[in-house]
Amino acid sequence: MSWWGCLMSWPSWTRLSRENVQSWRIGDSFQRAVMSFDAVHSVVKKVAQYMADVLEDSRDKVQENLLANGVDLVTYVTRFQWDMAKYPIKQSLKNISEIITKQVTQIDNDLKARASAYNNLKGNLQNLERKNAGSLLTRSLADIVKKDDFVLDSEYLITMLVVVPKTNYNDWQRTYETLAEMVVPRSTNLLFEDQDSGLFTVTLFRKAIDDFRLKARENKFMLRDFQYNEEEMKADKEEMTRLSTDKKKQFGPLVRWLKVNFSEAFIAWIHIKALRVFVESVLRYGLPVNFQAMLLQPNKKNMKKLREVLNDLYKHLDSGAAAIIDQSAMDIPGLNLSQQEYYPYVYYKIDCNLLDFK
Repeated sequence: MSWWGCLMSWPSWTRLSRENVQSWRIGDSFQRAVMSFDAVHSVVKKVAQYMADVLEDSRDKVQENLLANGVDLVTYVTRFQWDMAKYPIKQSLKNISEIITKQVTQIDNDLKARASAYNNLKGNLQNLERKNAGSLLTRSLADIVKKDDFVLDSEYLITMLVVVPKTNYNDWQRTYETLAEMVVPRSTNLLFEDQDSGLFTVTLFRKAIDDFRLKARENKFMLRDFQYNEEEMKADKEEMTRLSTDKKKQFGPLVRWLKVNFSEAFIAWIHIKALRVFVESVLRYGLPVNFQAMLLQPNKKNMKKLREVLNDLYKHLDSGAAAIIDQSAMDIPGLNLSQQEYYPYVYYKIDCNLLDFK
């Protein structure tokens, strides 16, 4: 969808009083009031990106949650009206800019706090989940082993866990009893297997552990250091359940907060855009205010043509800008004049694509 000229109805601009404008010093202090533009845009993008991070596997649904005043971003921009209640035009432009900056700064601070808390919770849960996955040499065994698999509380005997490659199952069954003296015959059992290996038990006398470990390694059987502790495994399971429950509890309220505050930040950003257009117009064309804001969305094919048409229409307003455009058209090597984006008319880009998916 594209349109060449969509008139944006911002009648409130023309009602900004002459006294308010003249209360500003036209110059650096006037421009500083809207220099918060980049900071506001940064917060808008951070909230949008964090929404994508939180939704994880539902990233295709992110865009439908990024709304402004309950409508999609393009619709909001094309129907934009200055919000008199939030940003009273009777106040000075400096005060309006400060109101917006304070509002968005608060959103940014709240986002940092909420993101930190949620990320810590998510990180702790992922660490526990990683312990329950991966190699049988390192993963948690809490959901694999049980008390009956072990000889416990024996002064002489101990049950060991051995990780055996699947290709070596037959070798294990044939040789494990002879890898050391004092191995209990027929004491091995397969407890669990993944794609590559199996986890076996074997019972032997404690004083034979070192010899057994050495011979097992020579045959590509790896002993897993493990002590059965029912209390510790129960605590790990409870911690996993607690973290998973806490994450689910925080997820819904966090997504709702992100939706609400993305809308607030985006609306503030567009107001800053509008304010900046007004300020730039006064700086360039002076008082009294006499300009019209227009929203243009050309497709890529028409972009160059649109620039040419606009330049022809308005080059009489700023000969310096027209000269820059004419020079850039010459494509002089080493000069990036075409990238300066300075035109005889006031121009600001609104990009509604705020996500950087990797």
